[in-house]
Amino acid sequence: MSRITQDSHSAGRNGAGNQRPGGPGATGPATSRRGPVVAALMLGMALAALDSTIIATAIPQIVGDLGGFAVFSWLFSGYLLAVTVTLPVYGKLSDTYGRKPILVTGIALFLLGSLACAGAWNMASLIAFRVLQGLGGGALQGTVQTIAADLYPMKERPKIQARLSSVWAASSVAGPGLGGLLAAYGDWRWIFLVNLPVGALALWLIVRHFHDSERARTAAGQRPRVDWPGALAIFACGGLLLTALVQGGTAWPWLSAPSLLLLAGSALCAAGTVVIERRAAEPIIPGWVWRRRTISAVNLALGALGLLMVAPTTFLPTYAQTVLGLGPIPAGFVLSVMTVSWPISAAFSSRVYTRTGIRNCALLGMAATGLILLAFPLLPYRGAAWQPALLMLALGAALGLFQLPLIIGVQSSVGYAERGTATASILFCRQVGQSIGAALFGAIANATLNDRLAHAPSAIRTGLPHDLDAVSHALEHAGALTARTADYLRRAVDTTVHHVYLGAAAAAALALLAVLLLAPHRFPVHADARTGTSPTDAATPAAPAAPNS
Repeated sequence: MSRITQDSHSAGRNGAGNQRPGGPGATGPATSRRGPVVAALMLGMALAALDSTIIATAIPQIVGDLGGFAVFSWLFSGYLLAVTVTLPVYGKLSDTYGRKPILVTGIALFLLGSLACAGAWNMASLIAFRVLQGLGGGALQGTVQTIAADLYPMKERPKIQARLSSVWAASSVAGPGLGGLLAAYGDWRWIFLVNLPVGALALWLIVRHFHDSERARTAAGQRPRVDWPGALAIFACGGLLLTALVQGGTAWPWLSAPSLLLLAGSALCAAGTVVIERRAAEPIIPGWVWRRRTISAVNLALGALGLLMVAPTTFLPTYAQTVLGLGPIPAGFVLSVMTVSWPISAAFSSRVYTRTGIRNCALLGMAATGLILLAFPLLPYRGAAWQPALLMLALGAALGLFQLPLIIGVQSSVGYAERGTATASILFCRQVGQSIGAALFGAIANATLNDRLAHAPSAIRTGLPHDLDAVSHALEHAGALTARTADYLRRAVDTTVHHVYLGAAAAAALALLAVLLLAPHRFPVHADARTGTSPTDAATPAAPAAPNS
């Protein structure tokens, strides 16, 4: 297991070889310099976080240069698909071969994809290279979180997780502005080239300062076996499902042949995956991921969290611009306040779960989340911008009390040899939840808006737009509309977003029930995480579990 020697005193205390208990398969810890390694993790997180936001504002320039307007959405969908389907595979590989080779491989793939994107000659090649970036992004997201848990005992993990969250928040806020500047005053290809120095520095810090422990071989002295058939089955199942969710209702109707074929194919692949994983000696997604209450409860809760997060991140900017009449920058600020309160709340969450327990802390955070989401439809029509901003500030604080304690609870319940798989499973469920949420809430929004437009007064019905994007575009040029038509469209969008937030509140209720009914009252703590554990949760320490227990 990766450990850190903070000073000569701790080195003497741990013995000449700095021997400390490791997880199954660890042959003895190596020492790493915490500061440079944490800096590398933050740079790696910045790469993954910036990637989705920095490209959004440059889409007009990219489409104008390369063409392919009909398929440009795959610049985002292809990346998301690659990240999601590779998360569980990288998690298992990091448990098998150690964290360092997986993280180095992920950064290298991401940088190779970035360089290739900068040299793309048409939209098809750019989409393909974005998928290559996503293959690296999957390793970045899961392995960075796992290494952070390896390096810090349970009591100190909120600090490093809060730093990583702050990097994600800052990148989410700075990304659109930086992308716009590069596209406006330079060339859109620089959006990908700026990744190279950042990633190169992260790569150098990891190679130079992070020393992962040697992984033990099997009892027979053979190299660890990787369940490649299971990995391919997971790729196929996730790829078909995410393609159906992303393209359904947009590229083709939900009940059309492409959607039905993709969903049926994903169901067949899921059944095949279960069969393959049950027979595999070292499955990519082991059965214990779902048999252990702690992990299965958090998987379901984080899946519901991913689902509900679609409401503020996707629909709030539209609400702020079309209903409140804000420009793109003020509309972005209404959303960005959530990314400010979230890491701050996460950093202080340890003070809550130390006293109340992880389960109760998460229940408190999600109960507050549900109430805040329910309050959004109560906002007055065409109110002030500070009103939704205040709700988003409170929402970030509530979610900080929910997500981070659950992640720490899962990571602390397993040993080194299972931590990568456990961490990847919860991130995978959150990503799948986001994809399902985008499809579900998109359907809710379209149904609500179509109903409002269909029942518009006959005097303004002629020439009305027929989807949310068209309505938003029409309201951007409201001077071409009559005052009555513009007001009706704004009220239609207001009702649409309110319905989406009610759906998000229902997702919050699902997350609350998952934790309330399935999570243990006291999260077990593995021997690897006992140092510095909170008194409440240390009361029921868990012994190292067998890989498939």
